Amino acid sequence: MSLFGGTIKTLEHGLDFASAKNKAISNNIANVDTPHYKAKNVQFKDELHKFMDEPLAAKRTHPKHLTFSAGNPQQPYRTSNNSQTVYNHNGNNVDIDKEMAELAKNQIYYQALIDRLNGKFGSLQTVIRGGR
Repeated sequence: MSLFGGTIKTLEHGLDFASAKNKAISNNIANVDTPHYKAKNVQFKDELHKFMDEPLAAKRTHPKHLTFSAGNPQQPYRTSNNSQTVYNHNGNNVDIDKEMAELAKNQIYYQALIDRLNGKFGSLQTVIRGGR
C-alpha cells in the first residue's frame, strides 16, 4: 500500500536527478582551467520522452484495464559529455557563466522538491497526530 500514491518515489527521482546534475556542474566548475576537459551535462528531458513513448506496465486487476510500463526507475536521467565545442585556447569547453547559472537553477529546483517532500511528510504527521 502506498501512502502517497507514488509521489514520494517521484520526488525521490527528482532529487536524484538534481543531485546528479549538481555533481556534474560542480565537476565542470572545478575543471574550468583543466586543459582538454569537456563539460558534462545531465539530461532528463530526453529520457522522459523515451519513457513516455514506451507503453506503461502496471498491476492489472481486470483484463479490460489498460497496460502500463514502468520504464527504468533506477536512473531516469543520463549524463553526457559535450565534445563538440571549445571555449578556451587549451581545448576546454566549460563556460563558467553558464555553469553558475545552471547551478543556481538546479539549487532552486532542489529546494522546491525538498519543500514539496516536507509538505507530504507534514501531512502525514498531521494525520498521525489526529488532525492537531
